[in-house]
Amino acid sequence: MARILDGIDAFLDQLAAIDPLPAFIAILCQLAKLTCTSQAWRNILVAAYPDREVPRRSILGAYVSGIGINAIIPIRAGDAVRVVLAHRAIPGSSYTTVISSTLVLSIFDIAAASTLLIWAVVTLDELPGIGQLPRLRSFDFAWLLDHPLAAELILAAILIALVVLGIWIHGHVLDFWERVKQAFSVVRDPPAYFGSVAIWQAADWTLRLTTVWFMLDAFDIPQSIQNVLLVQVSSSLATLLPLTPGGLGTEQAFLLYVFGGTVPGAQLLAFSVGARLILMATNVVAGFTALALTLGNLNFRGAMKSAREARAPEDVPRE
Repeated sequence: MARILDGIDAFLDQLAAIDPLPAFIAILCQLAKLTCTSQAWRNILVAAYPDREVPRRSILGAYVSGIGINAIIPIRAGDAVRVVLAHRAIPGSSYTTVISSTLVLSIFDIAAASTLLIWAVVTLDELPGIGQLPRLRSFDFAWLLDHPLAAELILAAILIALVVLGIWIHGHVLDFWERVKQAFSVVRDPPAYFGSVAIWQAADWTLRLTTVWFMLDAFDIPQSIQNVLLVQVSSSLATLLPLTPGGLGTEQAFLLYVFGGTVPGAQLLAFSVGARLILMATNVVAGFTALALTLGNLNFRGAMKSAREARAPEDVPRE
C-alpha cells in the first residue's frame, strides 16, 4: 500500500507534465472498448434467448455498471452487478444462463491473454520469476507466496467450497446443465460465434492495446509494440483476482519490475499508478452513470431486492 501511495504522490507531482491529448484519446478508446465487449455479450445472450428481446442499451448499461463497480471494489464484485442487471433486462431469463454467458466471453479473453503471456515468457526475459514475486513491493499476493502452507490451505478451502456449491446447485436448480448449455448456444455455431462475438472481442483487445499506446505517450514513456504488450500482460495478470481496486497493486509491481532501469524512477512510478487511476476514474464515471440511468437512481440494494422478487418460477430452487 505504501508503494501505491508513493505512486499517487509521483503522479500528482507530474500531473502538469502529462500530455492531455493522448490521455484523452486513451479515455475514448477505453469507452469504445467497453461498448465492443458489451455488444459481444449481448450477441451471446441473443443466441441463448432467440425468442426474447435482449435490449442493447440495457445490456450495455449492465456491463458498464459492473465495470465501474469492479474499479473500486476488489474481487470482481461488479460481475454480480452486471449479472443481476442483465437478468432484469431479459424477460424470463435465468441467472444460471446469464452467469454462464460470461464464461463464453472468457473464451476469447483467456486465449488472447494466454497468447501474450506465452510470448512474454518464451521470447523475453522481462517478467519476474515465481521466486521473485514475494519480493515485489505492492504485489497483492506477496504474503501468500511467503507463506505457502497458508496458501495451500486457502486454495484447498476454495476448491472444497466450489465442489460443495456445484453439488448443491446440481441438486437444487431445475435443469441446471440445460441452462448452462443454453448460454453456449452461439459457440456451437462457429460462423455465428466468430461473426458476432469474437469479432467484437478482437476489437476490444485492439482498443486495449491502443489505449496503452496512448497512455505511454501521455506519460512520455517510449512507445513500442513490445512495451505496449508488456503493459497489457501486466494488466491481465493483475485483474485475474484483484485484491486491490482494479488490481492496482499487482499491476504496479509488475510494471516497476518490467520497466525498471529503462525508465526514470519517478516517471515510471507516476505511470504505474497514474495510467491505471485515469482508466479507473473513466470506468467509475461511466459505470455509475450507467447504473443511475439503468435504475433511475444509485440504490442498487433496492434493485437486487426487486430482482429477487421478480425471479421467474424456473429460477426458484427445488424444495
